[in-house]
Amino acid sequence: MVDFMHKDFYNVGDLVQIVDLLRGPGGCPWDREQTHASIRKDLLEEAYEAADAIDTGNLDNLKEELGDVLLQVVFHTSIERELSGLTLDQVADGICKKLIFRHPHVFGCVQVENTAEVLTNWEALKKQEKGQRTRTDVLRAVARALPALWRAEKVQKKAEKAGLTVGSDVQTRRGILTERVAATENPDDAERAVGQMLFAAVSLARAMGVDPEKALTRATDEFIDTVAQYEGT
Repeated sequence: MVDFMHKDFYNVGDLVQIVDLLRGPGGCPWDREQTHASIRKDLLEEAYEAADAIDTGNLDNLKEELGDVLLQVVFHTSIERELSGLTLDQVADGICKKLIFRHPHVFGCVQVENTAEVLTNWEALKKQEKGQRTRTDVLRAVARALPALWRAEKVQKKAEKAGLTVGSDVQTRRGILTERVAATENPDDAERAVGQMLFAAVSLARAMGVDPEKALTRATDEFIDTVAQYEGT
């Protein structure tokens, strides 16, 4: 048994200690074997479960799921500390500096009138911070690990902010989607054709003020409900 003092209430420092004990000598074999790659999926899953708790409005569940997300942050930091010496304080330092830099209207002397100006400044500062010089740099910075519909929507939004044309109006985008559908009758590359259809559908959804990720979730839920009604369950 490891040397550990049980408490009625634990804090973030205790969590760091517990993870270190789990990954240290005499700890848990499974925890010691994990790498960034092996628990990458866990990080994503915990984030989605926290989002689900937000959607359901369950405070107790949200508290638990945020704890699971926090564990992933501490766990990945613990792994990296062994590899490069990274500490949780350094992680916190990085995000603190980023927040200060991107909020000059709070921590500096920049004046803003509304949220729109805040967001405009945020994007400009983000480009400066990450050294994004071209529109391609901006688009490539959108994480490829995002769900495909979400990523397509985000890339399209950033493209339009950068002055690129994704589609002018609902009618135009419907036409583009129709063209994509027609082009799939004898596709040489089915995956590419379907991908173009989905990209066009995301563009149409945006033109209609619809969140494509939510729209597909709703359609999937309705399909399940239809099956349930058919089965009488």
